[in-house]
Amino acid sequence: MDHFNLVKHRLGDAYRSTVSALTSSSGESKFVESGTLTPEEFVEAGDQLTFKFPTWRWESGDSGKRAGYLPQDKQFLITRNVPCRDRVRALDFFLDQTKTEDEWLLPPETSSGAAAAEELRDVDDLAKGSGDAASSQEAKGKGLVFDADDDFISSASGGGGGYGAAAAPAAPASKLPDFSDLDAQLQDDDYPADVPAFGGGGDYVVAEAPDAHIVKTRTYDLSITYDKYYRTPRLWLFGYNETGDPLTPEEVYEDVLSDYVSKTVTVDPHPLTGIPTVSIHPCKHAQVMQKVVKDWIEQGLNPRHDLALFVFLKFISSVVPTINYDFTMEIEF
Repeated sequence: MDHFNLVKHRLGDAYRSTVSALTSSSGESKFVESGTLTPEEFVEAGDQLTFKFPTWRWESGDSGKRAGYLPQDKQFLITRNVPCRDRVRALDFFLDQTKTEDEWLLPPETSSGAAAAEELRDVDDLAKGSGDAASSQEAKGKGLVFDADDDFISSASGGGGGYGAAAAPAAPASKLPDFSDLDAQLQDDDYPADVPAFGGGGDYVVAEAPDAHIVKTRTYDLSITYDKYYRTPRLWLFGYNETGDPLTPEEVYEDVLSDYVSKTVTVDPHPLTGIPTVSIHPCKHAQVMQKVVKDWIEQGLNPRHDLALFVFLKFISSVVPTINYDFTMEIEF
C-alpha cells in the first residue's frame, strides 16, 4: 500500500473507531437486506464453524481489549498452524503459462512453440499404419510409436494368434526379460554378494534423520473478529516461516493475490491482542454476502445467518488461495 493510501486508511480507521465507540450495537438483523451480522448472529455463526470444524475455536483475548457486546469467552475465532506450502506468485506463474487449445487445458511444457504443434496429433492419425509413423518418429529421435491395432505382447514375442501376430517378425526369445523370478532377483539385489548382511562384519549402520522426509513450510494463525462499524467478520493473518520465526508484512503479502495487496490488505493492531497483524479489510464483505443471500432466495432457499462464516471463508480463500484452512462443507438448508 502506497503512502497516500496508507494515510487515507489511517484517517478512515480513526473515524470508524470513533463512530464505533460512540454508537451502540444494534440487535436488529439486516442479514437478508444488507448481508451484515449482528453481534449475536456473529456468535451463532462462530458456534456453527467451531462445531463443524474443531480446528477453529473461540478465544477471549486480552481482558482490557474485550468488546462488551460479545460474550467474554467468545471474542474472536482462531485456527493455528495452518500450512502454506506455495507462494501466490508460483500460482500466478502457472496460470500465466497455462494455455488452451480447442478447449483443452495444456500444461506449460506442451503449450509453446512449434514443438507443441508437432506433438499434438489427431486421435484418428493413430489408426494409420505404424510403419511411416515409426520411421518418422525414429528419425526425429522420439522413439517408437506403436500401432493402435497391434497387440504389444504378441507382436513382440511373435507368438501364433492374437492381434498383429504377422505385423512384425518374431523376436528372439532371449530378447524378452524373464519376470518369473523377479522377486528373487530383487531380494538378491537388496544384499549384493560383496556387501555383508545387516549387522555383520562390525560395520556401522547409518540411519536417516527422523525428519529427513518432512517438508518444512510456512504456517499461519488465522483469526476472525467482529467489525462493529461494518457489522461483518474480519480476517487477520499472522504467519511464521519454515523455522518458526514471525513473517514480516512484506513476506505475508507474498501469500496474498497481488490485486488485493494494493487495495484491501492492511497492517493494523489486532483488536484483541494489540499485535500488528496483516488483515483483509472488511469494506466489501457485506456486498459479497448480500449477493450470496440474493442467490439463495432466487433458488427458493431460506438464508441462514449461521452459515455466513462459511461463505466468508470461501470468499477469503480467493484472496489467499495457498493457505489451506478448514472451511469447506456441504451447506444444508
